[in-house]
Amino acid sequence: MGKQTSGTQPPPGDMQPPPGDTQPDCDVMGCHILRLGSSLEGGAGRRVVRGPASLPGRAGDIPGSWGLTHFKALASAQLFHPLPVTASCCAEPHLQTFSSPGSGYLLPAIYTGLQTGPLLLQRQLSPAMAAQVSLWHHYLHAIRSREAPRAQDYQRAENTLLAVLERVHALDPRFLVDYSRDLQAFQFSLRSSEDPLDMEVPLQVNTEALLIEELGAPEPGDGPALCRLGVPREAVGLEQWRTEDVFSTSEDEGNAECCGHIVPGRVLRVLKALLVAAIVHCRHHSLIPPGSLNAASLSEEQLHLSLLVSSGWRKIRFNIVPVVRRKQGAPTLERVQLMPGLPEGTLRRILGHGVDLVPASPQHWRTSSGYPLSQLLSGLGSLQGHRLDSLSILDRVNHESWRDGGQSPGLTFDHLKMALLWASVLFPAPEDWAELQGAVYRVLVVLLCCLATRNLPHPLCPGHNLLRGCGLDLSAIYQRVERFASQPEMSLRIHVTHLGRIPPPRIDNGVQALLQLPASDPTYWTPAYFDVLLDKFQVFNIQDKDRISAMQGTFRKTKTLGTEES
Repeated sequence: MGKQTSGTQPPPGDMQPPPGDTQPDCDVMGCHILRLGSSLEGGAGRRVVRGPASLPGRAGDIPGSWGLTHFKALASAQLFHPLPVTASCCAEPHLQTFSSPGSGYLLPAIYTGLQTGPLLLQRQLSPAMAAQVSLWHHYLHAIRSREAPRAQDYQRAENTLLAVLERVHALDPRFLVDYSRDLQAFQFSLRSSEDPLDMEVPLQVNTEALLIEELGAPEPGDGPALCRLGVPREAVGLEQWRTEDVFSTSEDEGNAECCGHIVPGRVLRVLKALLVAAIVHCRHHSLIPPGSLNAASLSEEQLHLSLLVSSGWRKIRFNIVPVVRRKQGAPTLERVQLMPGLPEGTLRRILGHGVDLVPASPQHWRTSSGYPLSQLLSGLGSLQGHRLDSLSILDRVNHESWRDGGQSPGLTFDHLKMALLWASVLFPAPEDWAELQGAVYRVLVVLLCCLATRNLPHPLCPGHNLLRGCGLDLSAIYQRVERFASQPEMSLRIHVTHLGRIPPPRIDNGVQALLQLPASDPTYWTPAYFDVLLDKFQVFNIQDKDRISAMQGTFRKTKTLGTEES
C-alpha cells in the first residue's frame, strides 16, 4: 500500500486521494493524520482530519477557505509536520497510504482546536498564537494521559474499601453498602489533587417514619440548615434505632410525639468500632491486599472516619460518612433553569434523588448536596466544549502552582467545581466553551471574583458562602490566581521544549477593584459583567451583537463608577 505502481511520481499540484479511503482512522504516537485531497493552493480540495475512532466527533472537514498560508503558520509553529513523499518506507505500515505530497500530521493541540476551534477556523493562525494554543493543549494532553491510570487506581482502592464495608454490614445490618455510585471514580480521574474522598455509608432507616426537626442555620449564610432525627413514640420498624448505642431518650417528657433522637456522634462511634473489627477480619482472611489499608487516623475525633488506602504506589484517603437518604429535595433544586443546556430529563432525575443528611456535629445533622452537584458536573460532560477540561487544567495548576505541589493549604477540587458550575450558568452558550483557553478563563474570572469578594456562593443554596470559615489566606490565594490569569504560560510549561519568550501580562493592577464590585452591588453578578472581565483578560471572542452591547454598557457603568469614586 502506498507504493507508486506506475513508476512515476505524481506532480505536487496533482495530489491523489490516498488509496483505500475507507480504511480505519489513525492516531500515530498521539499525532493525528491530515490527509489532503488536492493542492492547498487551489482551495477547492477535500481536506479531512482523521482522528481515533474512540473519540467521537473528532473527525471532520476543514473549510475550503484554508490555504497554504494557514498550514505554513502551523508548520512554523511546529504543529503541522509534513510526511515525506516516499512514506512507503515508513516503519509504520498504516502511514504508507499517506504518501501524497502535502500530507502530514497535526499535534493533538491543533487537532482538538479543529474539533471546536473558532480560534483556528475563523482566522489565520499566527505562529505566536499557535504556540500559545499548543501550550494549553499540551498541558491538557498531559493531564488526559493520566486519567485512565488514576481511574484504575481508584477502582482498586474502592474494591479494598468495599470489602471492609461488606464485613461491616455483615456485623451490623443497620449499615448498608452503596454500590450504585460511580461519580467518585469519574471525578477522581479529572483531578490532579489528592484531597480526601467521601465514601458514604447509608443507614438502613425509613426516613419517612422519622421526625425531622429543622433547627435552622447557626448564622445567616454560614451553612445549610441543621436538624435532629426524632423517633416517633408509636413508630413501627424503628426498634433497631432505639438502642442505647445510637439513640438518646428525649428529656422533654411532655413531648407526646417524639421519644428521642438518633444521635450522629453515637452512630459514628458504632461505625468506628465496626470498621476496626472488619479490617481485622479482612486482614486475617486475606480479603484485602497486605498493607493496603492504614487505619491510624480512625482515632481522630471528627465528623467522619478517615482511612488511607494504598493502590499501587498511590495512596488515597477516604472519609467514611454515615448518611441518611431522603427523597425530599431542597427548595432551590426546583429551579430547573439552574444549569442551562442540560436536558430537562437529566435535571428531573437529579431532583428526584433528594438531599441527604450527614453529621454536622455530635448532636445534629445537616443537609448535603454533594450527590446532586456531582450529577450536575457529570451532566456538563455530556455537553460540547471544554467545560470539564477547564476544571482539570485549573485543578492541576492549583495543585502544582497555587498549593506548591500539595504542600500548602489552599483551594480544593470542590471549590473549583463550584466555580465551574457557576460559570456554566453565567455562560450557557456553546461558543463560550468551544476554545480551550477561553473555557479556562470563564472559570477563572468567576473564581477571581469570588476570591476578591471572599464569597463563593453555593450553586444550590446561594446564601451559603463556601469560603466562610474555611481558614485559608484568601488574599494570598487571590494573588496567585491573578498572577496565573495574567501570565499563565509559566504554569503551563511541562517540558523543557516549552521554554521560550513569555508574553507580557494581560492585565494591569486595576482589575482587583473591578472584581470586587459584586460585593457592594450584587446586581453585577451577570453575564455582561463577567464578559467585561473576559475582555480585560483579552479572551472575549464572542460575535453576538446583543451580548457585545450588554458588555459595553456594563463597562461604561464601571467606568462611570470609577470616575465618581475618584
